[in-house]
Amino acid sequence: MRLRLRSITMLLPLLVACGGSHADTVRNATNLAGSAQGYPAKPVRIIEPFGAGGGPDLLARALAPKLSELWGQPVTVENIPGAGATAGPAQVAKSSADGYTLLINTNAQAYSAVFLKDLPYDPLKDFIPIIPLTRQPYVLVAGKAAGLTTVGELIAAAKAKPGTATHIGVEKFNQAAGIKALHVLPLPSDSNADTIANAIAGRFTYYLVPISLALPHIRDGALVALGVSTARRSTLLPEVPTIAEAGVAGFDFPIWYGIWVPAGTPNSVVDKLSSDIGRIVAGPELRGWIAKHGGEPMSMTQPQFARFVQSESEGAARLVKASGIKP
Repeated sequence: MRLRLRSITMLLPLLVACGGSHADTVRNATNLAGSAQGYPAKPVRIIEPFGAGGGPDLLARALAPKLSELWGQPVTVENIPGAGATAGPAQVAKSSADGYTLLINTNAQAYSAVFLKDLPYDPLKDFIPIIPLTRQPYVLVAGKAAGLTTVGELIAAAKAKPGTATHIGVEKFNQAAGIKALHVLPLPSDSNADTIANAIAGRFTYYLVPISLALPHIRDGALVALGVSTARRSTLLPEVPTIAEAGVAGFDFPIWYGIWVPAGTPNSVVDKLSSDIGRIVAGPELRGWIAKHGGEPMSMTQPQFARFVQSESEGAARLVKASGIKP
């Protein structure tokens, strides 16, 4: 069997008459200009980069009315897909750093600098991570035509004849399973629906996909669920083993979601966003929504999340270097 794999992972000028260091002047200027007192005083928008109906979009639309109720201001969700899910972050990066434009994204925000060249923004330097929202499994799927039903069968087939692949999670899986693949990056115009259609049509054999996107096609038999990517089974697919259970010991690679703002957003606004969104995520209504959709809430302070994002990006870079993948 021929195996082919593709998966789809400011300084503000201020004249001061009093003494003090330059650093104090800058810090005070920034915080005065964007003080969280009275924030938000106008509508807030959340930019989502994958398109309507995906996990980030659904989560943003569950979060937005709660924020609107808390703040007494409209909070809207705007889908800006395209350019390989980088059009939305590009729009946020060039927005005013005032807390009125937020980005919801997945771990792709941490990994994109590793995989994509010539981005019009720096995914790390041009954004401030605010807070994580949830983590949940990917599911490793194969098109029905591939004839694969287990992770073991997949590994055996790949060892017999390496295929092609794309997705940092798949490379993590390949390295853990002791198999190799030639990586092919998706086209910027490829959507999640395109990728699923390609898998069903047999244009590639297996890949990692968010469960919410794959579930209808698993239920109708067009895709076969081989394993879930986290250490625990998914409540949405309780009968599907984890990849670790299926023989790849210790494998744990979730998809996670978070909120970012443009670099230069005042510290006081960053702190308020982190506190307010964290309170909502910890509340029973959103926790219930997240559980219903197969996820679990994540809890980190803003500095912890910033370190986490940096660590995830560095880990992706090491993985790519070890694999020899070229962006």
